[in-house]
Amino acid sequence: MEQTNIMEKIISLSKRRGFIFPGSEIYGGLANSWDYGPLGHLLKQNIKKAWWKFFVEERADMVPLDAAIIMNPKVWEASGHLQNFSDSLVECKNCHHRFRADHLLEAVGAEPKYDKEPPRTLSEVACPDCGGKLTEPKQFNLMFKTFLGTTEDSSTVAYLRPETAAGMFVNFKNIQQTTRRRLPFGIAQVGKNFRNEITPGNFIFRTREFEIGEFEYFIHPTGWEKIFEMWLGEIKRWWKEIMQINMDNLVWHELPDGERAHYSKRTVDIEYKYPFGVKELHGIAYRTDFDLSRHEKISGQDLHYADPETGEKFLPHVIEPTFGIDRMLLVSLLEAYHEEEAPTTEAGKTETRVVMKFPKHLAPIQVAVLPLSKKEELASVAKELAQNLRKDFWVDYDETQSIGKRYRRQDEIGTPYCVTVDFDSLNDKKVTVRDRDSMQQERVAMEEIKEYLQAKFK
Repeated sequence: MEQTNIMEKIISLSKRRGFIFPGSEIYGGLANSWDYGPLGHLLKQNIKKAWWKFFVEERADMVPLDAAIIMNPKVWEASGHLQNFSDSLVECKNCHHRFRADHLLEAVGAEPKYDKEPPRTLSEVACPDCGGKLTEPKQFNLMFKTFLGTTEDSSTVAYLRPETAAGMFVNFKNIQQTTRRRLPFGIAQVGKNFRNEITPGNFIFRTREFEIGEFEYFIHPTGWEKIFEMWLGEIKRWWKEIMQINMDNLVWHELPDGERAHYSKRTVDIEYKYPFGVKELHGIAYRTDFDLSRHEKISGQDLHYADPETGEKFLPHVIEPTFGIDRMLLVSLLEAYHEEEAPTTEAGKTETRVVMKFPKHLAPIQVAVLPLSKKEELASVAKELAQNLRKDFWVDYDETQSIGKRYRRQDEIGTPYCVTVDFDSLNDKKVTVRDRDSMQQERVAMEEIKEYLQAKFK
């Protein structure tokens, strides 16, 4: 499939079928603001649930956290965000449109070797919108500023968090003492983050409001290499076994000296071959003791860990895997989208069907119940069956248009199984189950349908 229009098709399908809508659309929208519709919400929830189960619930060395979005501003002083969390911004002197400098370099073929590398030169670059001359780059902080209370002055300034990690670091002592965890152990959370970025578009790839799933894995300062490799292996297993993507679409980018953050001894960016280029999907970094040491210094609190067996007291080091939920959802859409020839009711004839081949456990709708016609004798049986199945599955009920068109609708939203109630069902008490991927159909007794479907989702 041609990469040039795949994004257009994904965006069109997302709006048409209720995955993702432009934010505030009836008011003309808001740049890079997106709302997750019914199917998008379900898909996102399924990804988050799968991530949580894989990285947190199934492990004895992980604990959960849900930290506040607005924190004491000193948190961001300690983390370095107030001083260093910025991008290079240029403005057109003619049309006054603003752009991130590194994105302009990419657009003119002077692409930095790494997505976060500072821009090298803009002297030959004109405004992409009107051709006007650009200003010199200026740094602007990416954090959203707000105020606490009724007055707006420097004493009431606060920020929406640009990352979830800080909440885990400032709660390290509380969590370690209340759970009595011994190293190594991790603190995990999934939550909203906010960055006032000048974004390049590309749908939900980079937005100002986004969700991150990440954990801080606290370790002894020695032996980090082995633990880093362990988590790298788990990340690979996540993408292969749970997300079930084409592993050839992933690029494992080992960042060399000079490209890593100053506190990192090793960083691997997991990149994806998007239709708009190879870009970062998520990453894993060994952050040493930078975070706890900074928070200990600024807060004045002792954040050292005392080993109960050896008596050794030290600041734990941290390995941090970070996953952008929205980018994982975008990759899910890209991986699932297929166009293929399918047979029609006319012998020897085919038509192109669009089918979203999500992994079954991620599909937003798991089962569709379809009466062959709207007639009451069929509809009443089908509605009762759908209600019974809702206790165990996400179910869609659809009785509008021909059965063929309804199958195509369910294909396009990625429903793994369609259950059709026909006139024979009134006599033999059986239904027809259609498989999304193979389009094969099987007759199953209604009293056995729940167990039949449950076995399919194992």
